Amino acid sequence: MTTAGCVSVLPIDEYAVARAALDAAKESEAPRYAPALWYKAEQAYREGEVLYSDRHFEDALVRFNQARALSEQAENAARVSRFEAGDLAP
Repeated sequence: MTTAGCVSVLPIDEYAVARAALDAAKESEAPRYAPALWYKAEQAYREGEVLYSDRHFEDALVRFNQARALSEQAENAARVSRFEAGDLAP
């Protein structure tokens, strides 16, 4: 008799989307123009990586989704700040 263990779905897509969102935020100079949001996004992403490597996939999924959302907020805030400072054309 074999017992089935709990199998979690790997959050591969969420991992990739979070990385892409973090990269986009960095390209928009979020570390300079939206440092608080950038820090939170980066922190959530790094926590997601640790959880993923420790095979805590459900928790990693939550962190990757947080990282994506925070990265998008940081990117948008940076673009607005750059526009207001005259560093970015409309």
